[in-house]
Amino acid sequence: MAKAGTKEKTMARTRGPKGQMTVAEAGRKGGLTVRDERGHEFYEEIGRKGGHKVRDLIAAGKRALERK
Repeated sequence: MAKAGTKEKTMARTRGPKGQMTVAEAGRKGGLTVRDERGHEFYEEIGRKGGHKVRDLIAAGKRALERK
C-alpha cells in the first residue's frame, strides 16, 4: 500500500470534475460484483490454481539451477 502523502495515494482519493469513482472504489465495486455473481467456490478455485502455478514455477526454477 502507498505511504501517506505519496502521489499514488493522493491520486486514488481525488475525483474528476464529474464525480467519477476512484480506482479504489472501482476495484471494490468490481470485487463485490464478482463475489455476488460467482460465489465463494470461485475464489477457492482460483486460489488453488494460483498455488499450483507457484509450486510448478518453484520446481522449474530448482531444476534450472541443478542444470547449471
